Amino acid sequence: METEFVAFDTETSGAYPVGNEIVEFGAVRWKNGKVIDTYQTLLKPREKMSDFIIGIHGITNEMVADAPLIKDKISEIRNFFDGAYLMAHHAPFDMGFVTVDFEKNNIALPQEQVLCTSLLSRAVIPESPNHKLQTLIGELGIERGTAHRAFDDAQACLMVGLECFRRLGEKATIAQALQKMGKTLKWENYRVIHSGNALIDKVVEATTKKLAMDIVYEGGSSKGETRRIAPVGIVRNPDGDYVMAMCHRDATQKRFYLSKIKDATVAY
Repeated sequence: METEFVAFDTETSGAYPVGNEIVEFGAVRWKNGKVIDTYQTLLKPREKMSDFIIGIHGITNEMVADAPLIKDKISEIRNFFDGAYLMAHHAPFDMGFVTVDFEKNNIALPQEQVLCTSLLSRAVIPESPNHKLQTLIGELGIERGTAHRAFDDAQACLMVGLECFRRLGEKATIAQALQKMGKTLKWENYRVIHSGNALIDKVVEATTKKLAMDIVYEGGSSKGETRRIAPVGIVRNPDGDYVMAMCHRDATQKRFYLSKIKDATVAY
């Protein structure tokens, strides 16, 4: 294929955008059958990471103590994307985090849809027992790097994506691959800072300032009742946007779909 691709991956301080941040970004640029450029950087988050999160990716607080801030690297990341079709494994996760930093720094979002190698592999690599990146690496005989490190996972994502295109056929187009995915992944749909949605604005404010919210939720066992939640992050997702929050009433962390929140007030 003559198409130019950039495969990218993020490692983060937690699972939810706004409340958590990118702590490592890695990307690989491919054209005419070979890797032509790479990008990798650690990033310092606002708050220290928990032992649980460190156990996932192995990036310690000491490793990022002297790393640059995302605001000092986000323009480089955007420039690395230019002129290529983008792909990521479980792309909505990475897009959610990167979009927040594009927005915070007034950087234009890419216009092209993103290829998700997880969704695409489900369509064209049916023999894999599941479509996690590490499983596909073993199934396809891809060189195994360090799992859950951004650069190595970006390289593996690229290899999975190229195998998907090989299986689609020599004349396969980007449009055909996007159709096979079954979901549309546009950067614009991951906005949270400039979303134009009043409810999202309230969730972002409460999450950023660590404030509670009182919501009326049309779901669960207490439909229509007001409940207090403490948001930890917001996820924009093709299957439904939601806020992840600690529910004061049940003393447990829950997912609250924005479409079911009928009223919301930030508790100042």
